[in-house]
Amino acid sequence: MQPNNKKFGLIGRNISYSFSKKYFTEKFSQDLLEDYTYENFDIPSIEEFPNILKNNPNLKGLNVTIPYKEAIIPYLDTLSEKAYNIGAVNVIRFTKKGNLKGYNSDWYGFKKTLEPLLQTHHRKALILGTGGAAKAVAYALKQLGIFYANVSRESKENTINYNQIDSATFDEYQIIINCTPLGTSPNIMEFPPIPYDFFTDKHIAFDLIYNPEETQFLNKAKSNGAVVVNGKDMLIFQAEKAWKIWNK
Repeated sequence: MQPNNKKFGLIGRNISYSFSKKYFTEKFSQDLLEDYTYENFDIPSIEEFPNILKNNPNLKGLNVTIPYKEAIIPYLDTLSEKAYNIGAVNVIRFTKKGNLKGYNSDWYGFKKTLEPLLQTHHRKALILGTGGAAKAVAYALKQLGIFYANVSRESKENTINYNQIDSATFDEYQIIINCTPLGTSPNIMEFPPIPYDFFTDKHIAFDLIYNPEETQFLNKAKSNGAVVVNGKDMLIFQAEKAWKIWNK
């Protein structure tokens, strides 16, 4: 490897399907950035993270995905204000002083994708899941002035249990967002356990999953008239935001 090589990468688990590696490899090629490379760092545990740093001295920036968006935080030196408020990180910048600073661009990607779809009756949202991605979505909804509630299998404070969702819930919440991994390839027949018959043409069904392009969640919502959108555009927006962060 050339000493001036600039390496970027993705931290996650079971990430061979990753969007990021293909996206940035193509970007580097198109922009004639011949000394830039992007690598998947597929690790079984976040405790492996220091080894990645030790073995890759040319690292200039990292993306972080499931399941480490929250677990990565103790390994970082500082957080941006937004990442701190969200409580999850999906971008790491290596500062000129050699420190690791965590950022979140997921919220930005989600907001940019959802905003053009919103109509006056879209006032409340249900977030399926409570992980790092769900936290970023919640932050974006706050920025948009949309009230939200989380849905979880476990009874927690400020959350709705899946078995509590009924027609009245769908009347109250017009945006349903899947932030769980249910339906991701190769497990494409899985879907969140909600009553899909209550979707209407007044609803937006947003799935953060992008592989497959149309999950069972989206397919079932669409068959009842809902506006559906997958996570592809969100990923592109957040990736471009990450690129700007790395080049500060």
